[in-house]
Amino acid sequence: MTNADQFDGVAAMMQERKIAGVSANLAFTYRDPATAADVRRTFPWTERLVAVAFAYEPDAGTSEPEPGALRIARFADGDQYLGLRAALNALVAELKSTGARAEALADDSRLVDRAVAVRAGIGWWGRSTMVLVPGAGPWVLLGSVATDAPLDVDEPMVRTCGTCTACIPACPTGAILDNGVLDVRLCLAHHLQSPGLIPEDLRRVLGDRLYGCDDCLTSCPPGNRALEEANRILGPRILDILGATDADLLERYGHFYLPGRRPRIVRRNALVAAGNDQSPELVPVVIGYLGHPDWLLRAHAAWAVGQLGTELGDAALDMALTEERDGRVRRELLGARQRRSAGGGLR
Repeated sequence: MTNADQFDGVAAMMQERKIAGVSANLAFTYRDPATAADVRRTFPWTERLVAVAFAYEPDAGTSEPEPGALRIARFADGDQYLGLRAALNALVAELKSTGARAEALADDSRLVDRAVAVRAGIGWWGRSTMVLVPGAGPWVLLGSVATDAPLDVDEPMVRTCGTCTACIPACPTGAILDNGVLDVRLCLAHHLQSPGLIPEDLRRVLGDRLYGCDDCLTSCPPGNRALEEANRILGPRILDILGATDADLLERYGHFYLPGRRPRIVRRNALVAAGNDQSPELVPVVIGYLGHPDWLLRAHAAWAVGQLGTELGDAALDMALTEERDGRVRRELLGARQRRSAGGGLR
């Protein structure tokens, strides 16, 4: 538990990162840092904040790399927030039964839950910007309960990562800076859930990821024990994603953050993974997406066809160029064709 005072320096830090550009177009708590750093702006009656960390390993499955398959970050393997919300709701009910006011906040832009967790003493700020919890490391989801109950407060945890820098070289794009700042512009997890085109220079690095990136977590020593006990399962097949209906994708992955509640980014991400894969069976399916009604999917299909690098794909790119009218897609088609002419593509 901690008091409900505003988090000194948190809002200023967020503003500094916005000005420096390292927060990219990230919204969420960055949309209104002053509110996110002061719970009383939302709930003026709050006297205490109760921090909750829900450890989702080893129950969350982990995706093993395999041709034709996709990886999903462990926190997104099923809706792991169900467990966190159940714990928060039980706590809210208990507090209300005593006559206190209480509100749960989980994955909520109105509160920086990591700051709450650190000041409440359940974890410490990791160099990766994650909150690390003893026994679970970074494999936790965080939430809070705002209440007016006069609960005893705890001391912040006095602990740091010390000299450990394992997460910095583990990040495939160098998004974790040596001062413990995340450059969101380079974060793969951010791009996999953002709308629009994935930057071309990051597509190859995305590899077989469908959603999220666990590289900074898997490299974190405090989480080693939880990781060793984790389940090992294969992720979904690329063909299954590209062949599914929107209804099927929403049923399976509706717990992902999907802009506009549309599964287009799931398909987009699978197309990028297809371009990084070398399975011949993917070629006709990806070519089919060159005629998809969604420009975003046609654009990423163009890149993927070029990366797969087959004569059939080359002919499909040429045909698409004669028919495509969207300038964004034409740029992708031309780029793919030019790379193929220069000897690009995976094979």
